[in-house]
Amino acid sequence: MPPRPDFGGQLILLMALMFAMFILFDQGIRRSLGEIVGVGLTPLVGFGGHLPLLTLLCTGLISSVFTISIRQLFTDWIGQARNARIASAFQKELREARTSNNTYKLKKLTELQPQIMSQQLKASQTQLKLMPMTMIVIVPTFAWLANFIYLDLDSTIFSVPWELNASMESSNVLPNWILLYSLLTLPFGQVLTRTLKYISFTKMLRRYDEKAASGVPEEADEEGSA
Repeated sequence: MPPRPDFGGQLILLMALMFAMFILFDQGIRRSLGEIVGVGLTPLVGFGGHLPLLTLLCTGLISSVFTISIRQLFTDWIGQARNARIASAFQKELREARTSNNTYKLKKLTELQPQIMSQQLKASQTQLKLMPMTMIVIVPTFAWLANFIYLDLDSTIFSVPWELNASMESSNVLPNWILLYSLLTLPFGQVLTRTLKYISFTKMLRRYDEKAASGVPEEADEEGSA
């Protein structure tokens, strides 16, 4: 049976995206939300408006830690890695069957294809379901940053190697302050994600090693703990 899309989850995600866009593009709501969030963020990372780049960095670090921690709690990295290897091997076998015109093997692989797609769909649906949860922090944070950049700063000028007097308020595809926010925080997010993945895989391998050393099969261990 082919995998069924999670229409309920997709509807929730669509509504969350529309709500986020409505907040960020409506200046009045965005400003009000930013003022509420600013009660906590302004004294914490505002630095009196004197260090805007540090403010962007610290705000991005806080948001990254929250969103990545949420993803870590609800994502089965081991299962995703296993499914990715299975999918890669399946695609390789499928290409070889088509190239060699092996109709029997091709028929068997085609019958298995819905199961492979189902596993991939489950992984993508898990990530989509997490997006509304992360927006709870990201949207208010961006609302406060917009207030901070456009209303609170006396000067939004900063220097980069290719321009000495760049403005955070100017736009290059996206506003410069959003590009700066991404540039400052994305490397940290990648490092934190890889670190948490490494910890997850290390714990799993240690568990397998302990079971192998004790001579207890995994199935028996699970039944004993049930």
